[in-house]
Amino acid sequence: MNRALTIFAIVTLALVCACSRRSFDVRVGSKTFVESAIVAEIVADLASASGANVERRLGLGGTRLLWNALVAGEIDVYPEYSGTLKQEILSDRTVSTLAEIERALAERQIKMSLPLGFGNSYALGMRRDRAEALRIAAISDLARRRELTFGVSEEFLARADGWPALRSAYGLDPDTIRGLDHHLAYKGLMDGSIDVMDLYTTDPELADRRILVLDDDRRFFTENRAVLLYRADLAQRAPKALAAMLRLEGRIETAAMAAMNIAVKTGLRSEREAAANFVVAQFGVVPSLPSHGLAERVWRRTLEHIFLVSVSLLGAIVVALPLGVLASRRPRLGRFVLAGAGLLQTIPSLALLVFMIPLLGLGAAPAIAALFLYSLLPILRNVATGLASISASIRNSAIAIGLSPRRRLLLVELPIASPAILAGLETAAIINIGTATLGALIGAGGYGEPIFTGVRLDNLALILEGAVPAALMALAAQGLFALAERLLVPRGLRLKAGG
Repeated sequence: MNRALTIFAIVTLALVCACSRRSFDVRVGSKTFVESAIVAEIVADLASASGANVERRLGLGGTRLLWNALVAGEIDVYPEYSGTLKQEILSDRTVSTLAEIERALAERQIKMSLPLGFGNSYALGMRRDRAEALRIAAISDLARRRELTFGVSEEFLARADGWPALRSAYGLDPDTIRGLDHHLAYKGLMDGSIDVMDLYTTDPELADRRILVLDDDRRFFTENRAVLLYRADLAQRAPKALAAMLRLEGRIETAAMAAMNIAVKTGLRSEREAAANFVVAQFGVVPSLPSHGLAERVWRRTLEHIFLVSVSLLGAIVVALPLGVLASRRPRLGRFVLAGAGLLQTIPSLALLVFMIPLLGLGAAPAIAALFLYSLLPILRNVATGLASISASIRNSAIAIGLSPRRRLLLVELPIASPAILAGLETAAIINIGTATLGALIGAGGYGEPIFTGVRLDNLALILEGAVPAALMALAAQGLFALAERLLVPRGLRLKAGG
């Protein structure tokens, strides 16, 4: 068993590394919102036009995740904002001038471009009819209306220059404040489930006359100019690509950025198409657009999803099966083993994925590690329960005919416990199939890609493009385990289970 475990670990590590560590000249990242993805696509198009081999890792998460990935070398460049840089990323440093910012970044081997041209600051907004009915025109007017429900993004809620500072500056003390996905908050605002939300000043939704941007009458929100943050070693590794990307400095006007946001959010263009049109118009470069049809996209994501699920599940089987046997034979030790596996199960999946990034980087490796940990409990518990439920008379009979402990386990105990063991494997597989969709947030691919892109673009068709195949895969897994039960479980045990 130890030899099998060692061989499996080596093969798995090789597969994961081959999948997640392919050679790229430039790796471009973006945050989860539309504007960041569009700018990242423009940057990737310019780098590709220079002849560089470019990887696009879009929609990876919030500010801290992207910054940590950049510092760790998991990505090489991503779009950021000057206000976020000073107030959030470098909040532990007193920086105000450009020279101070550059020195602070240089300590981490990071450099910053000149502003790209447009700015995107925070603001607060309400539905216009609601604001007019309550005579609210400025943020300071909100202080006299505690009954209003605020819905703001989780990042704005947590960052130092976000909600805590805004609340103090304006004396806001609402009865209810909720952390919401930024894109979903607009739906809540329009259907009346929230009254106030945080906005980005280039949000395409602001073209809707039903939304009122409240006056920042105390000038709380600072200027937030778009820039590129990139690794300093790009100047040596990919100088042509870096020069091409820096051509973007000062070239994106606010009106142009807002127009691209609107085109994407209204479904007129994809993020990649909007970026390509901009690159053609501004630089005369014609990027190559992917021409994958629906079937090809689903097939590619299916292979990625199967890889994530199968490797993590096989790893969990190799580890949990012997641990389950140990737990059944030594109940006192087994309680600690099961408690440890149960504790892992209580960690929120997104948090576990983030915990894995410093250890394994972005891509398939941290997703597989997280899924492996989540698979342990159902397999381990069912193996231990199935073996412990075998009657003493059966065990004594096996001993009486002279079977060694190993042969007794393989020929008697495991076959009798096989229904429970297969049930645990099925549960782990279903959990993995669903949870693996979250891997898209850290660049692992799979069915989560269209789901999160669909949420970002408010596109139901894209959401279904990932959700439906994931549901079908779960049904297929159930069918495979039903077939496995017929093939592996002794007929007498199946008849007994069926009553």
